[in-house]
Amino acid sequence: MTDTSSPAHSSPSTGLTVAHAVQPFYLDRAPVRGRLIRLGPLAQDILSRHDTLPDAVKTLGGEGLALVAAMATALKFSGTLSLQIKGDGPISLFLVDCTDKGELRFMAQMSEKHTGPLPDTAKGLFGDGYFAFTIDQGPNTERHQGITSLEGKTLADMATRYFTDSEQHPCSIHLFARPSEQGWQAGALVLERLAGEGSDAHNDNVAAQATAEEKDVWETACTFAGTLNADELFNPELSAVTLINRLFGTLSVQCAASRPLSFGCRCDKERMRSFLTRFSDEELDEMAQNGVISMNCGFCNTRFDFNRDDLPKEDHHA
Repeated sequence: MTDTSSPAHSSPSTGLTVAHAVQPFYLDRAPVRGRLIRLGPLAQDILSRHDTLPDAVKTLGGEGLALVAAMATALKFSGTLSLQIKGDGPISLFLVDCTDKGELRFMAQMSEKHTGPLPDTAKGLFGDGYFAFTIDQGPNTERHQGITSLEGKTLADMATRYFTDSEQHPCSIHLFARPSEQGWQAGALVLERLAGEGSDAHNDNVAAQATAEEKDVWETACTFAGTLNADELFNPELSAVTLINRLFGTLSVQCAASRPLSFGCRCDKERMRSFLTRFSDEELDEMAQNGVISMNCGFCNTRFDFNRDDLPKEDHHA
């Protein structure tokens, strides 16, 4: 079989890794943990692969990448954490995922039904539909999936609602993405309130006092998190540790080891060829241009070219 693979985009790098993109931290005085996410040049590397998408959609893409990075790097698992949103708005499908190794990718599809100016909120862009997180740990394992309706004005609102309703897990989620002179920027600050150890049956008063104090620390931490703005987050002169200590230093914050993030797409020519064998000869003939069928990966925008004659009839499943 004759085939070629070539990028159909202008991208500064492939397989880019940002070494300290995720900065985990926790509070000593309450069961609260968090992650500060800075995608750095990864935001431009990934989002520039989707130059046909409007900036409003790429902004959501940057926020989604930061969100799944924050959630996936808090889990102890092997596999992929995916966020999928399907709605009846201008964005018909939105998908971002992150592997346990911190490999990120993103895609979005626009509905052909919508024309004219785009709405200026995530809710308007997605419309009515569903919001789903899925953990896929590979073959021979059962996927874990949680689904909620699309509720909230922003992507952060929708994610917060998901964790409240589907997981009963209080979170404070702040997402940031924007274009700049240096390219796209994206990041996040996420706090999670962890489940406590339960009350002490022999000393309920002490347990109740501890619970009240933990609640107060949680609420204070959420208030402090809400003061973060994009200029601070994307300021290259402020390290992640410095920024976290500025926000939560009065709450006995402790930083853990940072983690990397990278771009990672799992497309390959054999998978694409296998997909083509699902079509009939007539459908393949319609796809071919000058004897070549071209397919673009929706995540990395790499083009795969297949010679029509190298897809024989006996390979098809009409």
